[in-house]
Amino acid sequence: MAVRSAARYPLADGFLMGASTSAHQTEGNNISSDLWALENTPGSVLPERSGDAADSFHRWPEDMDLLRELGFGAYRFSVEWARVEPEEGRLSRAAIAHYRAMVLGARERGLEPVVTLHHFTSPRWFSERGGWLAEDAAERFTAYARAAAEILGDEVRYVATINEPNMLALVHAMRRQASRAGGGTGAVAFDPAAVVPDEQVTHALVGAHRAAAGALREANSRYLVGWTVANQVYQPEPGAEDAVAAHRLPREDVFLHAARDDDWIGVQAYTRHRLGADGPLPVPDGAETTLTGWEYYPEALGEAVRHTRRVVGEHVPILVTENGIATGDDRRRIDYTEQALAGLAAAMRDGADVRGYLHWSALDNYEWGSYRPTFGLIAVDPHTFARTPKPSAHWLGALAREGYLPAGPTAADGNPLVRTLV
Repeated sequence: MAVRSAARYPLADGFLMGASTSAHQTEGNNISSDLWALENTPGSVLPERSGDAADSFHRWPEDMDLLRELGFGAYRFSVEWARVEPEEGRLSRAAIAHYRAMVLGARERGLEPVVTLHHFTSPRWFSERGGWLAEDAAERFTAYARAAAEILGDEVRYVATINEPNMLALVHAMRRQASRAGGGTGAVAFDPAAVVPDEQVTHALVGAHRAAAGALREANSRYLVGWTVANQVYQPEPGAEDAVAAHRLPREDVFLHAARDDDWIGVQAYTRHRLGADGPLPVPDGAETTLTGWEYYPEALGEAVRHTRRVVGEHVPILVTENGIATGDDRRRIDYTEQALAGLAAAMRDGADVRGYLHWSALDNYEWGSYRPTFGLIAVDPHTFARTPKPSAHWLGALAREGYLPAGPTAADGNPLVRTLV
């Protein structure tokens, strides 16, 4: 399938073009994790259980084969801590061997493995003893990272310690607020956009990240270690610039500040969030929304990269570790991604050191409570687990093979006509 955009931005050798998944969302039957326990608690706020998910625990070779055949050169996946250490202090040799096989399998297929050590879920024992607020949380996570070095070997370069720590801290604050409101595991009516991420959890996550990163670098100087941040693309209404800066600091920028000494930073962007002087504003009337209820706003990616570059500093390379859209209309997935990549190309043309683009998601999967939001480039039959690449997968894979990003419409001077709001 040919690339649609007439204007193209050529990619440097070594630029990673691929897709992402996480263990809990695709593997299935992660029975030792805290989220599995929550999913299976009577009255849980989560409408669906992960169950078998996409059965990628058994079908990962097929997933990687498809990515290679489509033309991709990189695959981001996560190691499930709850499988590696299902009981405190007891490592599963079988789980270590399983994930080691995945790393080697990626390399054998010509896929660059980008490996995340913690993607939202923790072992049940870890959460039951206080989670990230336990006195020795950083020590326990660092011990797991040392064990994971056996999985990574010499074949992995890019390692993410923790996925979206700002969302972890936010979820902790939301659960605490729900508990105080008497909600238990049921739904409680409050606005998540008004909740501030838990400051203690934020501090603990930063400490755990730095400790684990140091341990990984000691284990193998080859590793390039960072973490990924959920970029919210906060946009101020006129006169609300100071309010937005104050709103953004505990929700995003403090986590970007913590990455200033890292080897890379992961940008994960999907939509924008508008704010007025009094706080968050709703999605504009008449705006197109996705299956998650988010505003259709592909410009978010370029704007997130620019903001991250300003806050973290130009010396820290960027990987786009997630970007995509929940939609049942694959034509809109292509439209969204083409526009997002045009914004990314514009940011790169302006000097952003971006080393890769990993689309979310490789597969339709379990989106933290529901299978309804379909982000995947590849459809998965929920009964047979048959994989079917969508047109978007062929389109994006062709881009990867040809080594270009779509640059969008161009002006008379040859520069792209894309929004560069900062």
